[in-house]
Amino acid sequence: MSPRPPMQASAPPDARQHLLAAARRPRLEPLLWLLAFALPALMPGQALIINEIAIVALFALSLDLVLGFAGIVTLGHAAFLGFGAYSAALFAKHLHPDPLLGLAVGTAAGTALGALCSLTIMRGSDLTRLMVTLGMSLILLELANKLDFLTGGADGLQGVVMGPLLGRFEFDLSGKTAAWYSLSVLLVLFMLARRWVHSPWGATLMAVRDNPLRATAIGLSVPARLAAVYTVAAGMAGAAGALLAQTSGFASLDVFALERSADAVLMLVIGGVGWLYGGLIGAIVFKLLHDVVSALTPQYWIFWIGLFLVVLTLVGRERLMHPWRWLAMRRKERP
Repeated sequence: MSPRPPMQASAPPDARQHLLAAARRPRLEPLLWLLAFALPALMPGQALIINEIAIVALFALSLDLVLGFAGIVTLGHAAFLGFGAYSAALFAKHLHPDPLLGLAVGTAAGTALGALCSLTIMRGSDLTRLMVTLGMSLILLELANKLDFLTGGADGLQGVVMGPLLGRFEFDLSGKTAAWYSLSVLLVLFMLARRWVHSPWGATLMAVRDNPLRATAIGLSVPARLAAVYTVAAGMAGAAGALLAQTSGFASLDVFALERSADAVLMLVIGGVGWLYGGLIGAIVFKLLHDVVSALTPQYWIFWIGLFLVVLTLVGRERLMHPWRWLAMRRKERP
């Protein structure tokens, strides 16, 4: 009887092919984005809420970079939103009303602040980072309140008038131009973020998130990667703040509030972390729930949103949002 040949070890998966497959666009993605851009024209009465959803979706997307892909727990992400908002508003009021220039200023301001604050999140545990980031947001809130000669203090920075977008498109009261403007910025930054996290560098970032000790052992610089993703996410949050100030013509202390950061975390809880679309889906669900429930029960809308989050956490996102898929999986698992 001839000896059995040795078993061949299975070939390791091609990392390049895995990254390319992860970065591949879903088939329905172009249709979904086309529908999003068509909504301000199809539903002109809802253009303002569409603009608001696009802005908070960009803010949640920036938080997903640090929380879902880097594992950095933060409750002070509103610091970058507010800093970008005030920077863009001050630039428009005192220097130049061009929206794109103001957007660049807000993004650069958020990026610079993120690079500075990244020094505080390289060490310590999750609780330490949570408190440090929260403290930074509170410091900026108090500074904006005290420097009333510059920021308007508790009254907010008023009188922000924006020029026409690209020199042609005026910001109308219906909000259609603002909605298309915010959706365009969201689409561009979303595509860039997806390309980045699905690159080889992004794969090393997720390795740092999953096991920082092992990542250090194989030669990866954990502090450098945490600082880089924190800085990029801060720039995206600054862009969201700039959009908020430009499309509303106002910047107030509310942009630094803890509720802003907490709402973004709730959006990621609803939509899921670590896949970028979670922030977009969570922003849509959260804002629609907020508007619908607050219209039905103005006094108790927080109770109903809290109840929804409790049910979502206990039951599970897969069971609640895809019950038929979950039941099919359960049938397959049965003997």
